[in-house]
Amino acid sequence: MALANRRVSRHPKRSLRRILVFWFLIISIAPVAFVTGIALENFENAIENELIMRLRANSRELTTTLGDYQKYLDMRMQRHENDASLITHLSMSNIAQVRGILRPSVRNSSISSLSVFSREGRLVAALTQDEAADARENPALIEQNLFLAENYRQTLDEKGRLAVVNAGAGDSLDLVVMTRLNTSTGRRAGYIEEIINLGTTGLQTFKKRLNLELILFDSGRNVISGSHEDFLVYKANNKAFFAPTLEDDREVIFPLTIREEPFTFIVSPVNWGTGSFFIGLGASQQKTRQAVRNVSNAFFTVAAAIVVLAVILAFFGARNVLRPLNDLLHAIQAMDVREEVVEIPVTSDTELGVLTESFNEMARRVRQARGDLEKKIKELEQANLDLKDAQSKLVHSAKMVSLGQLVAGVAHELNNPIGFIYSNMSHLRDYSNRLMRIIETMEATPERVSVVKAEADFDYIVQDLPRLIQSCEDGARRVRDIVIGLRNFSRLEEAKIKRVDLADGIQQTLQLLAGELKARIQVRTEFGAMPQVLCYASQINQVFMNILSNAAQAIEGEGEIFIATRHIPSRPSVGGSGVAQISIRDTGKGMPAEIVDKIFDPFFTTKTVGQGTGLGLSISYGIVKKHAGDIQVKSDPGKGTEFIITLPIDGPPGADKGAAAV
Repeated sequence: MALANRRVSRHPKRSLRRILVFWFLIISIAPVAFVTGIALENFENAIENELIMRLRANSRELTTTLGDYQKYLDMRMQRHENDASLITHLSMSNIAQVRGILRPSVRNSSISSLSVFSREGRLVAALTQDEAADARENPALIEQNLFLAENYRQTLDEKGRLAVVNAGAGDSLDLVVMTRLNTSTGRRAGYIEEIINLGTTGLQTFKKRLNLELILFDSGRNVISGSHEDFLVYKANNKAFFAPTLEDDREVIFPLTIREEPFTFIVSPVNWGTGSFFIGLGASQQKTRQAVRNVSNAFFTVAAAIVVLAVILAFFGARNVLRPLNDLLHAIQAMDVREEVVEIPVTSDTELGVLTESFNEMARRVRQARGDLEKKIKELEQANLDLKDAQSKLVHSAKMVSLGQLVAGVAHELNNPIGFIYSNMSHLRDYSNRLMRIIETMEATPERVSVVKAEADFDYIVQDLPRLIQSCEDGARRVRDIVIGLRNFSRLEEAKIKRVDLADGIQQTLQLLAGELKARIQVRTEFGAMPQVLCYASQINQVFMNILSNAAQAIEGEGEIFIATRHIPSRPSVGGSGVAQISIRDTGKGMPAEIVDKIFDPFFTTKTVGQGTGLGLSISYGIVKKHAGDIQVKSDPGKGTEFIITLPIDGPPGADKGAAAV
């Protein structure tokens, strides 16, 4: 009886609360530490990348400004060349009148100095712009009896105009444009030279505008000037310090410390006429590193707060989670005072079971409430979409016709590569099934592998499968190029011009059209020796695609397509690299003259409704004209059609031939 009345107290050997708190802290703190480290590293990389992107943008802006200087000087030279009064007075050696004519053009302009030379090349007038932006004569130069350099005179007599880069006075660089002035009879009247001086003052102006340090190098990679006085130390003590770092054909990024302050510099080559130089921009890393430190401190502060909060939540959370279990344990221990042996069944009648049932009931209610809420949200979202759709239809109803035409044009361009990819899928599926049969045979009956391989034409599959995959990749790449072309249509500044081999573009286009040409059309090519052409490659390929696709559709049944390219050099008096001529001739049904006159009109088509939009040749015509080229058509009914395309080798006017060179 005494044993029965004695209360038996049982205590756990390990504290479940401590275990829960420990693992809760591990699970909470470890992700915080990991995310904090990754976030700090990514932020630091992002800050550095943003700094480099800013430098690149400013470098492009500055290079564009320098290019505008050359256009500005060319425009001024054109004005001088057309100034009949100036040329007359110069040819008659009326130097006072020449100065009077030129002085207003120097005053308040961007040039630093203007020099006039006689027909023999002797300096007869020199004007400079003083601090008050007024034109001032420089008689000291006239008294020195200076002459224009003989090599400059020869170049000007041959080409008429010359742009060069020279070392200026002091720590500066002269951007020079010279031109020859001719009388109305073509006789040489003299020469004129204008200079824009890039020196410390100009670099300080750019520094204030861009909030960056600038450094100027000549073509030999020697320091000329800079916005910071320490750059002149490199010029005086170590002229070749930067030479191993700089490259002629691309920008270079490197770190540089100026008076214990770290900088990141980007140096880009700049072409000016027949010469070149380098200009570097540097941004301080001090603010960047301070921002990284501030963000790091903020991250660590937040992480510490999260850790403290996790400890508090772990303690109280463990206590709240274990409270129902403790209550259940106390209730079970209270039964020990009873005399008879009590078995505690694991049923829903216990406190833990009631707690579980309550939780399950709560979960069911939450799920029901959540389902109702999601249903309401979907209804609201649908109503919102319907409202926006109705609004969009009302606002854009007037634009739907234009949109439909644009979509039709895009579909016309995408149809060929997508259709070609789709046609290859059946072959790929057939090849995969044959290969699977060979693999299954190898696993089941290896001795029949050779027979099955022969039946499946394994050797042909091995040869043809890479070509099919390559063709599909080319088709997908063509679709991508079309999409990029559409994007470039709205943002023309992002289109890239480069030198390409037109024969490669034609071959790639023929590969995309192989499915349409196969087994019925023979393509005969004759590619003559021709230099690479400076053009927008994807657009020229689009022209080839449109013309070749139309040629294939014009051939009913079997036929031939003849493609020939040749180089037509320019006359020596004209200069330049000449033009590239591409001839595409088919043996199709041809066209009468009244249709030939209209084929380049937008939306004109001879195809049935749904078969064509009339945009392909119109787009092709616009692309060729954009390249300063020409496209002609020769066609006779029943004898076929020939398209003759000519493109300038050196690209359209204004193209950056140096930057686009391969």
